Amino acid sequence: VQLQASGGGLVQAGGSLRLSCAASGRTFSTYDMGWFRQAPGKEREVVARINWSGSSTDYADSVKGRFTISRDNAKNTADLQMNSLKPEDTAVYYCAGRHITSTKFDYWGQGTQVTVSS
Repeated sequence: VQLQASGGGLVQAGGSLRLSCAASGRTFSTYDMGWFRQAPGKEREVVARINWSGSSTDYADSVKGRFTISRDNAKNTADLQMNSLKPEDTAVYYCAGRHITSTKFDYWGQGTQVTVSS
């Protein structure tokens, strides 16, 4: 599966952004999806994950209650709605896919920059 992330940008603290990950191929529904981020000088961290059917999600503690991950298997998309953004959310955000038979995220999009100004 090939992934392309979009929707990043510059927003003031307290604002919202919606990231979208578009997947190619006809087997999107056999992949768990995740959003990750990497800030300058920091390691990449998982932000949110959603299982292949959309029935299960989990979030990093730092974004719980503010971010929502969703997917539409008919449209081959996985989105991340980000509300109440904080300057510490500034990072490059990546979407990634993990086949249901795999234990790791093997497929990565190109990343999209999110910058939150104070």
